[in-house]
This record gives sequence, structure tokens and C-alpha cells, in this order.
Amino acid sequence: MTSSSKLESDQPLTPAGRLFLRPEINQIIHCVIGLQNSIDVDSIKSQIADSVMIQHPRFSSLLVRDPNGVEYWRRTSIEVDRHVIVVSDPVSDDGTGNENAVNDYLADLSTSSTMDMNKPLWEIHLLLAHNCVIFRIHHALGDGISLMSLFLTCCRRADDPNALPTIVSDSKTARKSRRQRWAEELPKMLLELLMTLWFSFLFVGEFILRALWVSDRKTPISGGDGVELWPRKVATAKFAVEDMKAVKNAVSNATINDVLFSVIGAGLSRYLEHRQPNSLKEGLQLTGVAMINLREQPGLQDLADMMKGNNGSRWGNKLGILLLPIYYHKKTSDPLQYLKRTKKMIDRKKRSLESYFSYGIGKFVMSWLGAKVACILNYRIMCNTSFTISNVIGPKEEISVGGNPITYIRATSTSLPHAITMHMMSYAGRADMQILVAKDIIPDPEFLVECFENALFEMKMAATTFNVK
Repeated sequence: MTSSSKLESDQPLTPAGRLFLRPEINQIIHCVIGLQNSIDVDSIKSQIADSVMIQHPRFSSLLVRDPNGVEYWRRTSIEVDRHVIVVSDPVSDDGTGNENAVNDYLADLSTSSTMDMNKPLWEIHLLLAHNCVIFRIHHALGDGISLMSLFLTCCRRADDPNALPTIVSDSKTARKSRRQRWAEELPKMLLELLMTLWFSFLFVGEFILRALWVSDRKTPISGGDGVELWPRKVATAKFAVEDMKAVKNAVSNATINDVLFSVIGAGLSRYLEHRQPNSLKEGLQLTGVAMINLREQPGLQDLADMMKGNNGSRWGNKLGILLLPIYYHKKTSDPLQYLKRTKKMIDRKKRSLESYFSYGIGKFVMSWLGAKVACILNYRIMCNTSFTISNVIGPKEEISVGGNPITYIRATSTSLPHAITMHMMSYAGRADMQILVAKDIIPDPEFLVECFENALFEMKMAATTFNVK
């Protein structure tokens, strides 16, 4: 292929993809898969070579730059052996168990390991001693929904080896029924429009100020400029989806996301009280950064649908940013108050166009002012806020890959200027949250895990009491 024909076939990166490649942000997703049985390396390599992943353009393309420094994807051949990294020995010899050993391995990857730009930007680490597979995928290749959908095409249900995992989607019928309801409720729609405009004005204004100079007050969990380079620790908080549903049902129209964020608010309040007893002001705001999927269909999507160009569901990164505040409160006699306050806040956020504005302005800045300016604005937002949170919905049923049952699915990423980032992934009735911290700022993430788990337990007990009444 000539140089000219190569340039013609090259595909440009999305604006978000270019942003994730900036050295100040450089985001690599780590998806951790626990397996029930021992790993057969040759079988894994064979499955990779025959998988949909190898056929996908993003996973079989090199990142190249033109003379102006603009990034493109260029198709190339795949050598599976270059992408599979086999670790035969235990990654830790301190006897702390598989989970801690794998988390320590992830912590090292989060700050010390970059991707080789001479091959497509993905790797698979096989930790044989721990029956664990770690997918390292550069965020420039796609968002969590895209990548999870791609992974699920390689899996099968544990109870039916011929069936693909359940993928949640929104039907055209459901969308049509909503449009019909809107036509019947025009007065209510006008009120909703006014509220949308008002909340959009408020929250977009705050978003702009955060990108300029407004910042959270410094606390024991605050990060800042350069913190992304500090050493990390990883800990895992474990929740039962049924417990979260029980709490959700105690407050009218609450969602699992409402419960998750209320648990974070209650847990961080308890942790801060432990670190600085009686020294923080009641109601102190801590602001989180949440990446919101802006695809038309919520949840996991079928890979074939993503690759179609006519349904608004294009492969890659289509993410907006929401700034989600939590407030420090001392322990209360009614733990459900955290959920009620959180729901009120998130309902207002849902009525706004903040996430669409952030996506649009990011795309505009990237296209007209360049990746460097866009990176500066995003970096400042992270330095002026306190933590990152994400939540990806995984399969509802137990699944297997290559006939090997999967025991857990977890996700985290490389480090950011925040001293704490949290990524939750649900799978088969469980929800595990990977907590990545700068260990010189938060030296005891295991205690932070206890704070989160105890917060959900107390809310569940309060919800049980509420339901009995």
C-alpha cells in the first residue's frame, strides 16, 4: 500500500479519544476478570485470534500522527503473542491472598506502565497463579459501554453455553410510547422545559467556573496538580445488588445510581470524620466528576448496533461530564437521609443539559483550539474537584469465557489528579467497586472500603425498618 493510499484509509480519532491520549490525562482502562479454573495460555491465545475483538478496526489499528500532529487509526496485522503478557509466578509474596495481590498489581500498572505505540493499544495480562485476566485497553479505543459490549461477544451464559449474555437495550416501542405521552402532557412538558433551562443555566455556569478557578476546599482526600504521578493503592468494596435494590425501594422513584452515590456520600463523610474529628464544617461540599454515556440507548448495547451509522450509536467515546456534589454530614439517626438528599440533587442534574454541554464544548475546543487547550480545561476541572466516579452495568447472569466460568468482573483505570477514583461494575447480582487512591494522601483504603460497605448496610437496615412500618 502506498503512502497516499494509507492516508486515505486512515480513520481519525474522536475528540475524546485524542484527549485521553494527552500525557497529562493518558487514560488506560483495566478490566479484571477472575476465573474459576486454571488458565490455559494456548487456549486463550487461540480464542483471541478467533475473536470478534481481533476483527474490530480499533483493535487492529496502529495510532499514527500526520505531519501536523493529528492522530489517526491505521489498519495493521495482529501478532497475538505481542499483546499477551504471561505472568507465571505470584505477583506478591506477602501472603495477603489473591485479591490483594491482584490489586497491588493494578496499583503498579496505574502509574508505572504505558502502552507500546508500535502495536495496537491493548494488552492482555494473564496472572496464572491468581486465575486472573487483566485487559489493558487504552481509553482512546472506546468508552466503557463500547468495550464491555465487545467483551461480551466473546462470552457465553454459564447456564447455556450457546447463548450470549443478556444485553439491556431500549426498544423503539418504548421510545414511541414516551413520545405519545409527551403529546398528551404538553403543559407538564412546558414546565419541564422551563426547569431544564433553569437547571442547565445553573449547572453549566458552575461547570465553566470549575474549569477556570472555583475549587473544593482542601480536605484529607484532596488531590491536585501532579498527584496523578504519585504511587497508588487499590482496594475493593463489595455490594449485593439486592441490598441496593432494598434501599432504592425505601425512597420513591430512587434508582441504583442514587443509592450508589448516597453510599459514597455517607462513606466519605464517615472517613473524613475519622481523619479529622470535629474539624470539618457540616454541609461541606465535595464535588465528584462522573463520566456519563450519551448514547441513545442506555446500558449495554449490541456490538452490531454500535457499528451501524444510522442509529446514533457510533463506536468510540461519547461521554459527557457531570459534576456531582456530595456534602459532609456527621452520622445521623436516619441513614436514608443521605439517599433522599442525593436523589434530589441527581434529579435536578437529570433535568439539565450539563452533560451534553460538556460533550459539545469539549468537541468544539478540541476541534478549534486543539487537544492541548482541551486537556488544560479538563485537567483544571479535575484539580478543582475531589474524586472521580463511574458505574458500568455488567451482565445479569453468570457467564463464562472459553468454557471457564467467570467469578468476578472489576474495572479501574490509570491515575488522575484526583487522590481517589471509584469504578463500580455489576455482575450476576454483585457490584464491586474498585477504589484507586494516592497512598500518600489516603494511606488506608481498606478502612475506606469498610466505610462504604457499612454505609450500605445501615441504609439497608433502615430500609428494612421502613418497609416493616
